[in-house]
Amino acid sequence: QVRLVESGGGLVQAGESLRLSCAASGTIFTIGAMAWYRQAPGKQRELVAQIGSGGSTNYADSVKGRFTISRDNAKNTVSLQMSSLKPEDTAVYYCHAYIKTTPNVNFSYWGQGTQVTVSS
Repeated sequence: QVRLVESGGGLVQAGESLRLSCAASGTIFTIGAMAWYRQAPGKQRELVAQIGSGGSTNYADSVKGRFTISRDNAKNTVSLQMSSLKPEDTAVYYCHAYIKTTPNVNFSYWGQGTQVTVSS
């Protein structure tokens, strides 16, 4: 059984920084793309940043230049460094990963979410 566990959320003021981390555990063969999504109240879940197994990245326009996604393949972790936070970044942030538990079995996994609140 595979689990994704996020940590690092909290309450900060506008302009401050926060770092989110997500660790995958369980029966893992390989991990493909990993990503961070967020969902604000009354809005749809949206992609914030994604990183491929080789390190290629892409970001939502709203966070480019402020957020940085990284991964540690040896530790099965993905992180999101968030800087210059704005009130509109307030949301529940979810970790996502495509994980193979065997060479032929590939599933999509989500973490439980961590709240990020940015006050003005």
